[in-house]
Amino acid sequence: MKYYLLAGEPSGDLHGANLIKGLQKADSEAQFRFWGGDLMAEAGGAENLAKHYRETSFFGIVQVLKNLRTIRRQMRECQADVAAYAPDALLLVDYPGFNMKMARWAKAHGIRTVYYIAPKVWAWREWRIKSIRRFVDLLLIIFPFERKYFARKGIRAVFEGNPLEDAIEARRPTLPSPEEFRRANGLDDRPIIALLAGSRRGEIRDNLPLMARLSEKFPDRQFVVAGVHWLDQSLYEKYMAGSSIRYVCDQTYETLAAAEAAVVTSGTATLETALLGIPEVVVYRTLWFQVKLQPYVLNVPWVSLVNLNLERESVAEIIQSDLDIARAERELRAILQGGEKRARMLADFEELRTIIGGPGASDRFARRIVEFLRR
Repeated sequence: MKYYLLAGEPSGDLHGANLIKGLQKADSEAQFRFWGGDLMAEAGGAENLAKHYRETSFFGIVQVLKNLRTIRRQMRECQADVAAYAPDALLLVDYPGFNMKMARWAKAHGIRTVYYIAPKVWAWREWRIKSIRRFVDLLLIIFPFERKYFARKGIRAVFEGNPLEDAIEARRPTLPSPEEFRRANGLDDRPIIALLAGSRRGEIRDNLPLMARLSEKFPDRQFVVAGVHWLDQSLYEKYMAGSSIRYVCDQTYETLAAAEAAVVTSGTATLETALLGIPEVVVYRTLWFQVKLQPYVLNVPWVSLVNLNLERESVAEIIQSDLDIARAERELRAILQGGEKRARMLADFEELRTIIGGPGASDRFARRIVEFLRR
């Protein structure tokens, strides 16, 4: 069968690539065309990459508004390319702002639509539920708590695990030991605290200054921020100036694997940190009125994927508008070696791995897609 995949950011590229590999196993005659990135090109053939996510990633309302004309043009290009390819199914990978519009278009043109990694309507923009019900033929979810949520909305959703486990298990054998990581990055022998400050400019701006101040309270530890290649190192240096924080680039899993604990900005990184077995504190700095509005805007009681999947508070979530680090310091001390919360949190993470499901999710999802299309 012919599959057209749409992924618009790095995480979608990773999960899209693993899904392509799964489809190749489940369907020996699988053919692909896609919007994605280097990983999908490696898995499905560089000649089948129609557009790279570097051209399509616009984060935040300001960036979207500034690039509306470009986004509309890209939407028309995508629709024309999908129509010309005439796939058996359009596989939408996360990226809801673009992909939900493509789902509507595909439905109108008689193309079966599979949504892989459902939009987080349980947290915000719940109005998208109606569009999912109308325009998505098969909804694939990656968080177990989503099953009950979508069932209450009258939507049958399929859960086969979380593809993050595949990504982590693929990397785990190649991760360096803490000693090797220290030597490779010129670090000393003090225990490492990993800092995951986000992957967007605004997140670095808002959260890294708080993390820098927090690092001053722990002179017996070395704090290491895990940067990403699409943000210039100078951006990180601007906000950690005057601190002893060290910077590494594109070594997130390596940094976590070497760490005693982590301070993490909310997002997928909270789940990755937990699945790697590293105790963490979640911090997120935003505008004061957004903090006040949080209970009314969000439809869920927590922001971290760890707590959401465990359905209780395991990791501390410090959401604030100022730079008060008092609670962050207390919570971090509590999860270091000998801290009163460390053992309980590690036990919670073992439970989380069971709830999430083991490796092989990408292959299981691929088999479900093939079965659905053949029916």
